[in-house]
Amino acid sequence: MTIVQALFLIDGPSRNICNKILTENFNLFSRVQGSSYNHQTWEGGYLDHITEVMNWAVVLYGAISRERTLPFSLSDALLVLFLHDIEKPWKYKLTLGNQLKIRTSLKSKEAQKEFRDKKLSEYGIVLSAEQENAMRYAEGENNDYTNLRRVMNELAGFCHICDILSARVFHNYPRRDMPGLGQAQRINGDLSNFHLPDLSLS
Repeated sequence: MTIVQALFLIDGPSRNICNKILTENFNLFSRVQGSSYNHQTWEGGYLDHITEVMNWAVVLYGAISRERTLPFSLSDALLVLFLHDIEKPWKYKLTLGNQLKIRTSLKSKEAQKEFRDKKLSEYGIVLSAEQENAMRYAEGENNDYTNLRRVMNELAGFCHICDILSARVFHNYPRRDMPGLGQAQRINGDLSNFHLPDLSLS
């Protein structure tokens, strides 16, 4: 599934806004790596990572929904996953040695969150409380973890799983000479039993 096809599964005004974000920034998104070292570290890796996590959401939402009811929609997950790293294309700069370096102004997690929030406001994205929690904790609870209460909600946990699959389990996918997740059954039998979800569930 392409990123455009995945965005089509987002409900309401957010679908058009996300398409606008992608269209207006496509050249930038297509040049940025997924990260400086840990995953999808090639030109265009950022878009590959976002496409991957959205595809994993479609695969996993369908599989899980056949066993249990999830307390959020597929649309919720796709919206959060499309936006969860939205600051990254602006986070890095190229050094003279053609290496990625984090901009000083965006080194801290709080600075990155502030930039992300401003970018969402600029485009008119309005998130629910559940979606805001998932945006904050899509990469884990980190220093906010406590054994006194549950910090990450269910949507955040689901998005975290999708992010971990792409960033840590399949950090080298999709390589340019290998099929993408949509064709994964050809090289990985473990995915051959998964099917797209009944979208009426969303």
